[in-house]
Amino acid sequence: MVDPFVSRPAPKLVFGNGVLRELPSCVGELGVSSVLLVTDQGIVRAGHVETARSLLEANGIPVSVYDAVQENPTESDAAECCEMARGVDFDCFVALGGGSSLDTAKACNFLLTNGGRMSDYQGYGKAAERMLPLIAIPTTAGTGSECQSYALVSRDDNGEKMACGDPKALAKTAILDPDISDTQPRQVAVQTGIDALAHALESAVSIRRTELSSLYAEAAFRHISRAIGDIIDGQVKGDDRGHMLLGAALSGRAIENSMLGAAHACANPLTARHGVIHGRAVALMLPHVMRLNAADPDAARIYDRYSHILRETVTCSQTLIDWVADLVGRIEQPGFTANESEIRKLASAAATQWTGRFNPIPLKAEGFADLYRSAFAMLEPA
Repeated sequence: MVDPFVSRPAPKLVFGNGVLRELPSCVGELGVSSVLLVTDQGIVRAGHVETARSLLEANGIPVSVYDAVQENPTESDAAECCEMARGVDFDCFVALGGGSSLDTAKACNFLLTNGGRMSDYQGYGKAAERMLPLIAIPTTAGTGSECQSYALVSRDDNGEKMACGDPKALAKTAILDPDISDTQPRQVAVQTGIDALAHALESAVSIRRTELSSLYAEAAFRHISRAIGDIIDGQVKGDDRGHMLLGAALSGRAIENSMLGAAHACANPLTARHGVIHGRAVALMLPHVMRLNAADPDAARIYDRYSHILRETVTCSQTLIDWVADLVGRIEQPGFTANESEIRKLASAAATQWTGRFNPIPLKAEGFADLYRSAFAMLEPA
């Protein structure tokens, strides 16, 4: 028997080398006339903002640029972008950059069209008014935000990551151009890549998974597993960028139709309390969460299937969990220690994270503390 489900809407995907050139036609399809391009300084320096602006202006589409996006945007960052947007005449957002640029554009859209603060939209479906259309152009292969209706924004006071979702916030179009991901620094590619892998693996075993989300998760894993080893080793070749970019988008579709799990619940407090980069925090926790989840028969069956997929994609004879642990072992680890008091504080924070509610093995604070202890033990010198 197939369990019933209702699918979430999906953006139009435009994928391929050089498809950034399709941006003007994508804007035209939406019936809009002017653009606010939301991005960060790194993307400006890489030349992608000028390329996008030139493409649009050459087709008679006026462009305003907000280029002050910050990593892991906060409520204040969203408000600052919105303040700029209120002084600009435009009817379409274009988000160009990593997950932070996409989240900032979505957050600005909430505030500009519906008012209030981002904390008013924590949860799902709380935007009463129409929102402006969004075109998402990811330059990293990681968050899958281009295919999700959520903006992730941190609270100003305590760093808690809020998931603010609404179907109206979903991008109308996602442009996936591997050529513009070539300029990302290696460490950015590694950290976002391992996050994309975690998205595929956590959504695959989420208690909210459906037939549809499972298809997206598996397709994402097939693409990401082909390329993530090369990305980590700095030996990118052939279609690696394309596999990663498409895999990240598909994992975003999997999350949108299922949810995540305990690795992300553990990662967020590490970022909030210790400034550990999100992808690195997820990588640290992922193998330990997977070993825990393998005690669930359904999760174990899915992991076994993915182990078989590895034999097809990278001719690997390792089990899935061992393969993931090996990948993580090749990534630079966070340089900090945590005593028992701090572990308990981290665990209490993890137990409040919304993603943890969908883990196949239910966890309370003490269970999260055990996960942290296992992970931190791997950081200790031999």
